[in-house]
Amino acid sequence: MPLSANNTNRKSWINVPEDSDFPIQNIPFGVFITKDDVITIGTRIGDSAIDMGALQQLNYFEGIELTDDMFMQDTLNDFISDGKKTWRLVRNRLAELFDETNPELRDNKEHRDFVIFDVKDIEMQLPVLIGDYTDFYTSKEHAINIGKIISNPDKALPLNWFHMPVGYHGRSSTIIPSGIPVNRPMVQTLPIGETTPVFGPSRMVDFELETAFITTDANIMGENIPIAEAEDYIFGMVLMNDWSARDIQKWESLSFGPFLAKNFATSISSWIVTMDALEPFRTKGPNQDPAPFPYLQLKGKHNFDINLEVAIQTEKLDTTIVSKTNFKYIYWSMIQQLAHHTSNGCRVNSGDMMGSGTISGPTPDSFGSMLELTWGGENAIQLNDGTERKFINDGDTVIIKGFCKNNGLRIGFGEVSSKLLPPFVRK
Repeated sequence: MPLSANNTNRKSWINVPEDSDFPIQNIPFGVFITKDDVITIGTRIGDSAIDMGALQQLNYFEGIELTDDMFMQDTLNDFISDGKKTWRLVRNRLAELFDETNPELRDNKEHRDFVIFDVKDIEMQLPVLIGDYTDFYTSKEHAINIGKIISNPDKALPLNWFHMPVGYHGRSSTIIPSGIPVNRPMVQTLPIGETTPVFGPSRMVDFELETAFITTDANIMGENIPIAEAEDYIFGMVLMNDWSARDIQKWESLSFGPFLAKNFATSISSWIVTMDALEPFRTKGPNQDPAPFPYLQLKGKHNFDINLEVAIQTEKLDTTIVSKTNFKYIYWSMIQQLAHHTSNGCRVNSGDMMGSGTISGPTPDSFGSMLELTWGGENAIQLNDGTERKFINDGDTVIIKGFCKNNGLRIGFGEVSSKLLPPFVRK
């Protein structure tokens, strides 16, 4: 089926500001509440949010096989379950409907008023009901940095890292959309030089610059997904800040792995950018040596050229960009992650989310966490307002942005933005 929605010559009758993340070639999907308190599935062009539930009620998806309430739900799970053919049909139809040459909706003011909202007048929601969440550890540069900081500088990576995408299962109950604040966690830590732990607020709250992909129903229990088919089960991507408490992580990881240091909050961007929209930005990933086992071997371009940046905004609204990197640096691709995840027969469902792990580049200004940027807290970062940070302060807002750009086409994710609040106090 052709990807007509990706036509770079197409323009919309909806105004799209210069350098917008959301031209008509994007057509992301999300869930929002309208100014009339109606919850709906929608898309976005420029600064306009489009109510797809209203479009369905007005028969603008006629000819595409959809359940009657497909877009009048509070999650995208059912739509994602319908599979790649349906995603592409709907996205192509939306691109056709909002093409500047198509008068069907453009010249119908009554319908336009029912369908289109200013993004300032809507409230974005979590786009999917996330049943399961896995976080991988796929950036070689990040993994080496962490190894040097917290373990053996001469042997930073364990042997297994080069043979498989390493990951762990996270907590889906605390995944939140952009804009929702996060409380500093309270839990056990072991002060430096002490042998007895203490209980109190984390002193080393950190961001992790990540992306994540959302899956459709992929297999039944016991069935693996061949790597040649894995991409068909990936709906799209979001930006992700996988908040971390490094002092908690150091203490609890002595005996096992990430737990309370990682499950207190994970923030994601609100619009899911489809793999179809990202198609023009494919690129080759890093050379993999040693060669992976056959079930993980790939040929061709399976990474994506996505520019990423992190900024810290203080309570006085002064903003400093602290990191710029690129998704293309990840060593293990999303396809390899999904193929490995199911190689033992683990079931993957619609709405499952899989994080990339922190994405770091090769230079100090491209590291994807404060732990790396300050080298374990040894070197404070200077912010534009003259203050310093080793980790994130209460009142700071972490803002992650991401976009692709080539041949004049820009496709972006918007942002994931979250403010760190003091510890929760029960009243």
